[in-house]
Amino acid sequence: MEKKATSNETEPLTSKKDVSDCSKGDDCKENGLVVRNPKSALRLVEDGNKVHPSQGDKGEAAQISNGYSGVQSSVPCNGEMEDAQGTAPAATTTTTTTTSTTCGAEAQQQLMELEDRETWSKKIDFLLSVIGYAVDLGNVWRFPYICYQNGGGAFLIPYTIMAIFGGIPLFYMELALGQYHRNGCISIWRKICPIFKGIGFAICIIDLYVASYYNTIMAWAFYYLISSFTAELPWTSCTNPWNTGNCTNYFSKDNVSWSLHSISPAEEFYTRQVLQVHRSDGLDDLGGISWQLTLCLLLIFTIVYFSIWKGVKTSGKVVWVTATFPYIILFILLVRGATLPGAWRGVLYYLKPDWQKLLATEVWVDAAAQIFFSLGPGFGVLLAYASYNKFHNNCYQDALVTSTVNCLTSFVSGFVIFTVLGYMAEMRNEDVSEVAKDTGPSLLFITYAEAIANMPASTFFAIIFFLMLLTLGLDSTFAGLEGVITGVLDEFPHVWGKRRELFVLGLTIVCFLGSLATLTFGGAYVVKLFEEYATGPAVLTVVFLEAVAVSWFYGITQFCNDVKEMLGSAPGWYWRVCWVAISPLFLLFVTCSFLSNPPELRLFDYDYPYWTTVVGYCIGTSSIIFIPIYMVYRLVVTPGTLKERILKSITPETATEIPFGDIRMNTV
Repeated sequence: MEKKATSNETEPLTSKKDVSDCSKGDDCKENGLVVRNPKSALRLVEDGNKVHPSQGDKGEAAQISNGYSGVQSSVPCNGEMEDAQGTAPAATTTTTTTTSTTCGAEAQQQLMELEDRETWSKKIDFLLSVIGYAVDLGNVWRFPYICYQNGGGAFLIPYTIMAIFGGIPLFYMELALGQYHRNGCISIWRKICPIFKGIGFAICIIDLYVASYYNTIMAWAFYYLISSFTAELPWTSCTNPWNTGNCTNYFSKDNVSWSLHSISPAEEFYTRQVLQVHRSDGLDDLGGISWQLTLCLLLIFTIVYFSIWKGVKTSGKVVWVTATFPYIILFILLVRGATLPGAWRGVLYYLKPDWQKLLATEVWVDAAAQIFFSLGPGFGVLLAYASYNKFHNNCYQDALVTSTVNCLTSFVSGFVIFTVLGYMAEMRNEDVSEVAKDTGPSLLFITYAEAIANMPASTFFAIIFFLMLLTLGLDSTFAGLEGVITGVLDEFPHVWGKRRELFVLGLTIVCFLGSLATLTFGGAYVVKLFEEYATGPAVLTVVFLEAVAVSWFYGITQFCNDVKEMLGSAPGWYWRVCWVAISPLFLLFVTCSFLSNPPELRLFDYDYPYWTTVVGYCIGTSSIIFIPIYMVYRLVVTPGTLKERILKSITPETATEIPFGDIRMNTV
């Protein structure tokens, strides 16, 4: 009779020969038995693929933190096990190692899935993809603004502390999880804690929300790029059809006075020609769809589709351009900005420390939020990208390198922005604080665009600047959609496993259609609403639950043993403390601060009505609601008493296969 080991018991196993003669710590082979580490006494039997703990060490075998069963690919499994001559001790939910034997077609299928999974062509492809994902448009506009708003150079202290104890540990945790379990954001929870599988569905919804507005910002940049191929940039004068009587070009040769009602030609080009917000009354009357932006977005999604449709083999090559080109342009713009008159004023304003700011709670909240959203855990991207790594890839080193590059890029981007702001303050004869009032995308599309327009060789610098914005956004879009694609394909391999191109096409069409509201004349108001409410609190909640599930349900000891199997050494006490306590508290702190003091939204001259806050929270809740829904569903469909249902729901369902020489080991 065939016997299968369950998640709650260890099958009694027969030992044909004692292995005490083997030298301590060495492997030996006797009578067809391959013995790995006689101390724990796990033995693989070639003639039946049976696993045998030695008679004297069953107690120790039960203490192995990460059990595994061996399936030799060279010998077929007959699906039978001999009757046991002894009885294994009863296993508890905390110390029992489950040993499973996978036979026949199931074993072959698991091995084929493991061997057929796509991997990165080169290590550098993975690093560039992760860097390209983490370094996005927010590094260029959000960090410089938050830095000078929260104390200048003094802000670097809370920023660094939050990075060390919150952002980087979470970044490392996701890379390690993805690389070890080799699954996307949905199916990975079967191997960690099944009841939290709703996290994966929530991540996919969040990624779709991000794709619906983030790519619209890239469409704005693409519109600017096309408009830059002229001898005179269209946002340099007040003689265009879209300009009003308040348009004031203070860069002109005539003596022009700047008043409170003055509007720069760059601002009117952005608001009246690109966005056309004057044709909308707000969120309750968005107006029609801009056909120019629609065509720009369609072209962007076309580029995205043909970059990711074949998987990481193709996207890993595209990021060689999209991830490296921004650094070349940043260097060029930094050198150019440093040579402008008044640049020193901007740098001084950027870095001058205001130590009193460190006593304000909101400064620490902003630092935590900035490092978290900059590194980007919680979007399923790190899980997906790491799942295509080789098993023994040094993900610890990758986490440190990529997170450091990301933080340094944010810091250097501040110099690129503020040297130009100092130049504009010099030209306007105003303080830098007056020039640096624009925030978010306006900082790029109004302030920086205006400064570029009044430089020598303005057309050249405009083209490379907006091309840089496009490349910054593209690889982040590649990553966000790959998080969804990998998650769905791994969860439903029988449906979409061989139809990746078709699924990616359908996904891009859905994202394009979902972006139509942001392409209206009031689309900028929708983008702002989604940016503040649809993703922020939802992602914070997702990563908080993810950290709790891994550290407290899957077990920090088990997780550290997984890392040890990959890297050869277990994480130290610093990482353990961060994962168990500091990082979850870090996330809880940011989430509670956001919920207790929701942002009051204002864009241009439009104050968002109160009901938009309710709509924003509803959008954010629509993703994370999948987490409790799946928990209830899981408990309902699982047979047994309530206690048995809970225990089964927090116990990993399936084994994780790891390479072990010529043998595939199933960790459970």
